[in-house]
Amino acid sequence: MRRLLAPIVFMLALTVPAMGQALPSIEGTWEVSLRDQNRRDVPRTVIVRADSSASWGEEHVRWRMVAGPKIMLAIGGEWEIYDVRLRGSQLTLSGGDLPDPVTLRRTGPATPRPTNVPVPPDPGPPGQR
Repeated sequence: MRRLLAPIVFMLALTVPAMGQALPSIEGTWEVSLRDQNRRDVPRTVIVRADSSASWGEEHVRWRMVAGPKIMLAIGGEWEIYDVRLRGSQLTLSGGDLPDPVTLRRTGPATPRPTNVPVPPDPGPPGQR
């Protein structure tokens, strides 16, 4: 379940390059859509920050946006990669270790990362440990 949550956080914090332009920032506080609320493999609230960190519950990950648009989340010392679609205030993640796409809606700005929680380390290029 830990790997299933990471894509949501990672995708939320990114600015996605598209056709030479950057899409609006996905930083903020996001909540799972009504359609996905009964799923057990996704967090209810995800916070994506400009410092490349994202959090849900007690989980803290690092994210990085790449062309595609895709989001990479550092989970357990490895990158997990997910497809991202941002439409208005809705963010949909798919692929990676998610069995089905997950949709989140932006509910507000990101809250600051607690000072006692470091930004997780960057595991390096995808596919390397």
